[in-house]
Amino acid sequence: MYTFPPIAAAIGIAYTIVAALTAAFTPLIGASAAAVAVVCLTVIVRLLVLPLSYAQVRGEKARSRLFPKLQELQKRHAKNPERLRTEMTKLYADEGTSPLAGCLPMLAQAPVFAVLYGLFVTAEVAGAPNALLTHTLGGVPLGWTLGDALAVGGPGAWVFAALLTLIAAVAWASRRWLTLPALAQNAVADRPAAPGMSVMSYLPFATVLFAAFVPLAAGLYLATSAAWTVAERTALRHVIGM
Repeated sequence: MYTFPPIAAAIGIAYTIVAALTAAFTPLIGASAAAVAVVCLTVIVRLLVLPLSYAQVRGEKARSRLFPKLQELQKRHAKNPERLRTEMTKLYADEGTSPLAGCLPMLAQAPVFAVLYGLFVTAEVAGAPNALLTHTLGGVPLGWTLGDALAVGGPGAWVFAALLTLIAAVAWASRRWLTLPALAQNAVADRPAAPGMSVMSYLPFATVLFAAFVPLAAGLYLATSAAWTVAERTALRHVIGM
């Protein structure tokens, strides 16, 4: 899969960027320079998708405002799904938003995460050994997964434990400060939130499980991006007036 020319080229570009950042940080940080480079790459990516994040928060505000109208359409056209879809599409278009706006930052980052994952599971890049795999964080190679650390033993598992705890804490903050207030804002007395919405509020914790099965470098990306999301959306909601 990673030898497919377009994917190999993308991994090569990612290698060049991360290696350059690593070289810049090595005199200051030493063996953990590549880990810091991954964090910096994450910040760069999040800055690049900031306009999409702004659109996401604006979309949240618009959908909150439209919620009563959407409920009215659902009641009015409950027996005509096709008409309901048409009217909902028209309503979103009139308000200049889309139900997909909330997915744009995640969709934009997906290729970057996939390439970063590939970078730290690939032994060779452009026909040469992948030197990034020799870099560590707390003595744990960035290409290791939690399973690798547990199999080898030693302090490596504690590094993953700290990372997963951090991601879990960020997930809790995301649910507490972002998801639950949004659900409460959309709730109405005559129509309580669907049971599935309560379950959806726990989705941020899925990142913890996911991070347990990806290389340490990819886990660092997830942790940094998740923390950025909480801070960014909190700030943008304040700016937009939510």
